Amino acid sequence: MGVGSAATLGSVGLVLAGGISVQFGGALAVSLMPRAGALGVVMLRLAVAAIVLMVICRPKLRGHSRADWGTVVVFGATMAAMNGLFYQSVARIPLGPAVTLEVLGPLILSVLASRRVVNLVWAGLALGGVFLLGGGGFSSLDPVGVAFALSAGAMWATYIVFSARTGRRFPQADGLALAMVVAAVLFLPLGLIESGDKLLDPTTIALGSAVAILSSVLPYTLELLALRRMPASSFAILMSLEPAVASIAGFLILSQTLSVTEGLAIALVIAASMGAVRTQVGRGKAKNVG
Repeated sequence: MGVGSAATLGSVGLVLAGGISVQFGGALAVSLMPRAGALGVVMLRLAVAAIVLMVICRPKLRGHSRADWGTVVVFGATMAAMNGLFYQSVARIPLGPAVTLEVLGPLILSVLASRRVVNLVWAGLALGGVFLLGGGGFSSLDPVGVAFALSAGAMWATYIVFSARTGRRFPQADGLALAMVVAAVLFLPLGLIESGDKLLDPTTIALGSAVAILSSVLPYTLELLALRRMPASSFAILMSLEPAVASIAGFLILSQTLSVTEGLAIALVIAASMGAVRTQVGRGKAKNVG
């Protein structure tokens, strides 16, 4: 296997590992919401993640341009909005449909950003699986929860763009650590207003820390590293695996079962993601040969 192909497979592995981590963290967060509320859980997640990343990365604060800082601030604000909107969604509708709706953002991004016809095919197949996973429609769901999920999807697409920009402007995960601080500061008053002293409970803090590691520290770091090696359009197509992973996490942690139709939908989404991987590997081989 050539160097280009190995690098591509490596970046794909990073994306998949991040997706598994974030969805199981999301399922854990849903179980924590009765204790701390949706906004409180988001605040805990962002605050703990910011502390962990700052301790690990110890990013330099000097030597960055105004454009660098602007990118970090927008990236942080996007993460805060994406997390807040999504958690408001899963507080109203089941995890699987919420992620199914949210993933439309990255799928639309893949169609808009792609310059290869074959990527449009994979995006279309994944989109079909996403709608099938939603049962062909979402009329039975809380419309407010649906609106929050769709808005989170728009923020997810924005997150992909600014994660890639941040990764190019800052070494290692320094930009991510700084952006996480921005997100935590922005969300701090919202979490305190909703949850107050509930956030001081030791069990809540422990579970919130676990959510932060699974849903923020690991996946965001892995995704930032992956986006340095692969196009945003291909990354967005791989995000179509999220509803499948979310459904599995919902089954294992929240006892949410899957129907035959949902199983078929997951198969379609996985097929689309495998197609995207093969396309990227083939592209890597072509570059390596050239």
